[in-house]
Amino acid sequence: MARTYDSNNIFARILRGEIPCKKVMETEHALAFHDINPQAPTHILVIPKGAYVDMDDFTARATEAEIAGLFRAVGEVARQAGAAEPGYRILSNCGPDANQEVPHLHIHVFAGRHLGRMLNPA
Repeated sequence: MARTYDSNNIFARILRGEIPCKKVMETEHALAFHDINPQAPTHILVIPKGAYVDMDDFTARATEAEIAGLFRAVGEVARQAGAAEPGYRILSNCGPDANQEVPHLHIHVFAGRHLGRMLNPA
């Protein structure tokens, strides 16, 4: 079931300049900034500038340019953070079962230490 985009979510407000962020980079299609509650030494969020609820919504409705722009931004952020060689993890929660907290697509870039297993065994 598709969820409705909330134009007052925190990331929409950051994109409109209503809430400040510690910007890492900005492109035509994406904004990257430091997470306010980092879960690793490097924890950067990369969000599309368009109003997309989650990865499902984004991959269904975004233009080819938006999709390429977002994923190129993720790679550039990782390289700028010096994470490409030792390694990094990207994560995007999609929907309630994945515990998505903000209804605007966001990709976490984690790095700076060994990150352990992807998931704990069920």
